Amino acid sequence: MKVWKQLVLVVVILAVAGAGWLYFFPGASSFLKKAGADKVQTAAKEPAQPNGQGRGGQAVPIVVVRAANAAKINDKLSAIGTGKAKSSVSVTPFAAGRMTEILVTSGTKVEAGDVIARLDSEAETIAADKARTMLKDAQTKLKRAENLSTTNTVSAVQVSDAGLAVDNAGLDLREAELALDRRAVKAPIGGIVGILPVSAGNYITTTTQIATIADRSEVLVDFWVPERFAPAIKVGAAVTATSVARPGETFKGTINAIDNRIDPDSRTLQVQAKITNPNDALREGMAFQVNMGFAGETYPTVDPLAIQWGTDGAYIWKIADNKAQRVPVRIMQRNAAYVLVNAEINPGDLIVAEGVQAVRQGGTVQIKGQPANQTDSGARPLASVGEQG
Repeated sequence: MKVWKQLVLVVVILAVAGAGWLYFFPGASSFLKKAGADKVQTAAKEPAQPNGQGRGGQAVPIVVVRAANAAKINDKLSAIGTGKAKSSVSVTPFAAGRMTEILVTSGTKVEAGDVIARLDSEAETIAADKARTMLKDAQTKLKRAENLSTTNTVSAVQVSDAGLAVDNAGLDLREAELALDRRAVKAPIGGIVGILPVSAGNYITTTTQIATIADRSEVLVDFWVPERFAPAIKVGAAVTATSVARPGETFKGTINAIDNRIDPDSRTLQVQAKITNPNDALREGMAFQVNMGFAGETYPTVDPLAIQWGTDGAYIWKIADNKAQRVPVRIMQRNAAYVLVNAEINPGDLIVAEGVQAVRQGGTVQIKGQPANQTDSGARPLASVGEQG
């Protein structure tokens, strides 16, 4: 077969294969559009213009814009903490011995100084009575010596010794009465008595826990906050708290104490809040969610789709008079609905959210939903990539 016949046959086969690919392959049309074949075909169909260009000239992209807004950052804080009583004491006796009686039960409300239990005290009672008798005898001898000193029957030294004996006897009595008093176990603070771990008849020592007393008039909640909030938290600042055990109820309080250092491992600061406890509704050990409000910092917000990335970092496209301007941004915080940025934009500025791929610095754009710019009436818009939300 001659060479020209072979060439004709090859061209026919390629044409048939191309037509079959275009007909049967689903992505063939999109591929041709990307390759620019559709522009060639469109240009062929368009009538020639006097200036020699296509009817549309250079295409103007259609973009979807959304107005920039403003929002605050670091204006509120929510943290989980654990509550504890305003004061809580584990009561132990001053002395060892057999417990003869317990005067309180679990849940009893006591005041500071109330006797909650007694130890056997016969020996201490006897010692106190003996010391009282010795003091009385010493006082009698001192009085006799003072009377005799007026007649020079006893010397001044004897009178002084008698006075010293009275002082020593008085100290002995105080010591005996203190030992007797400590046989009664007293509440060191006012509050509510917890579960009693001992009962009457037990022998106890100075390390035996007799009861726990908790003052729940206020509850202290320890929680930890990120270090960025450290300068804003002050003693006395208002807080609100909710308890997992009492949903739907909000308790008010204030900051009671702030630690003097940031934990270098967690980068958090320990803070303590004081929560009022009306009707004794809260208990030590409860979990609380503590909430605080701050002045915060205000930043512009843009649609998450508006954020683009280049070699020099993040940027957005701002539209003014249908012209695109590239604005560098620094992302401060991402949320589900918007992104807070540090940039030279103001609330109300139009920011491109969709169609960013076709936008160029200083280029003309058409905002979807608005009439085309009359000065660009000869331009042919590109297809829109989305609807404005």
